[in-house]
Amino acid sequence: MSAEKERQIIRACALSSLKDNEVTGVPVGLTALCVARMGNQVFAVLDACSHEGVKLSDGWLDAEKKTVECWRHASCFSLETGEPDGPPAQLPIPVYRAWVENDDVMVEI
Repeated sequence: MSAEKERQIIRACALSSLKDNEVTGVPVGLTALCVARMGNQVFAVLDACSHEGVKLSDGWLDAEKKTVECWRHASCFSLETGEPDGPPAQLPIPVYRAWVENDDVMVEI
């Protein structure tokens, strides 16, 4: 029998601490998040490329496409689905529901 993991809602950071149209690494407990800010809209994904595990928060945000590009081999990942756009990454990355409450970025882990 498999048990579903309990989801937690956690304050990741202050919205005002994030630069607009950039990605930022945010540690939340044992999970490293890559948080993207586009105005008052935020996205959160695991801060690790599925190809080699490097930090996606060291990469680049494409706000128009809503993707983050890995700095090492240029695979781009959808901030909405986690799917890569092509090789060398082949596996998606985890995506976390994120939203803004007042100046707090909240994430469901």
